[in-house]
Amino acid sequence: MTDEEILAEFRAADALLEGHFILSSGLRSPRYLQCARVLMDPMRGARLASALAARIPRDIRSAINIVVSPAMGGVIIGHEMGRALGVEAVFLERPEGVFELRRGFALKPGQKVLMMEDVVTTGLSSREAMKSIAAAGGEVIAAGALVDRSNGAATFDVPFFPLIELAVPTYDPDSLPPELAAIPAVKPGSRKGAA
Repeated sequence: MTDEEILAEFRAADALLEGHFILSSGLRSPRYLQCARVLMDPMRGARLASALAARIPRDIRSAINIVVSPAMGGVIIGHEMGRALGVEAVFLERPEGVFELRRGFALKPGQKVLMMEDVVTTGLSSREAMKSIAAAGGEVIAAGALVDRSNGAATFDVPFFPLIELAVPTYDPDSLPPELAAIPAVKPGSRKGAA
């Protein structure tokens, strides 16, 4: 899929939002990608995951034993990546603020993991998830995301494969441009306190 075809999928799902958004990182943005909307169509989710799986080099793709995603945003795309790669998919939760495997999910020692996110902005959630995966015995060999909106700022100790990179401006809440400051802020993300 080309970038324009990927964006067309988001537009068709009304998943590319305009306004004043408080991101999970605390930064502000005039645009927000609501991946839950683009993934609510199972066929669309399957197309996007298949396109991303095809971008992962064959040697890495064939080494992946399991997909692990942080909840909530990564659950659906993680499941679809598991389907595209032909491996199981599980997810991490943070009931007490720290990611952990629950619901009987477990990793075998040294199990090769693709850590899968929906959107990466700063990479903080991804790094937290990778730390928890390692603590559970897994070995993260690659990270993936539907969207990398970090503008190159999110870096990891493993290869990172986003389906699309979007340069979306972000601002410190104390340094908002006037046009953004004039719009009420909403928090559409998945962290505590999000709407």
